[in-house]
Amino acid sequence: MPVRPTIAIAAGGLTCAALAFVGSAWTADTFASKLSERAAAAATEAGAPDVSADFTAINGWPSRHPLLGGGEGLDEQSRANAAQAIAEIPGVGGIRWSDGTMAAESGAVPLKPMHCQEDVEALLRARTVRFEESSSAMDTASRELLDEVEAALRPCLGSIIAITGHTDNSGPEPGNLALSRERANAVRDALISRGIPADGLRAIGHGSSKPVDGLDPADPANRRIEFSVIATEPLAPTPVDTPGAR
Repeated sequence: MPVRPTIAIAAGGLTCAALAFVGSAWTADTFASKLSERAAAAATEAGAPDVSADFTAINGWPSRHPLLGGGEGLDEQSRANAAQAIAEIPGVGGIRWSDGTMAAESGAVPLKPMHCQEDVEALLRARTVRFEESSSAMDTASRELLDEVEAALRPCLGSIIAITGHTDNSGPEPGNLALSRERANAVRDALISRGIPADGLRAIGHGSSKPVDGLDPADPANRRIEFSVIATEPLAPTPVDTPGAR
């Protein structure tokens, strides 16, 4: 039975699309691999061979925006030098440290609080962003609360918005620290999906190290998300505006 021309054309189109997809994925993998090699060389040349650069996005795809890690034994200036060296590699986009902190937050750039922080804090006085136990999955009420948080943050776009996750002290601290970061990243992703630009959001996790004043560290009320909305002076970004020393 002869194949209809329209079916043949459609099949050919799908085949071409599949080949293009595979080809682009291979190219992206190769590009990210080369950036990783150059980043390792740049960090070593900067005197920080233990600093690593992960060119993988949250969804697992290659990315030109690396997540820096390692170098815990180095002083702040050495880590900053490594970040600067990696940021200057052609093809590298915005970069950040795995703990989410910024150069501005380490005191390199003067800061001033923004009125949006007060608006967000007012929303969070009666309600909190809640997660399923030992999970970074938010409940329905929290997703609705983030709709209001997004609206409160929008007038201050262009500033730095730090999202900080906290836990109580139940369980081992390494797990608490990882969970607090996962929850902060979940809130960051939720705000991005609501239209808040990713380049102004910083997700940080402190585990159980900073309980609410006056509360027992084991109190569940310590499981919380906090927001800090700050403006930098000068407003013009530097090449390493995203990756602070730590």
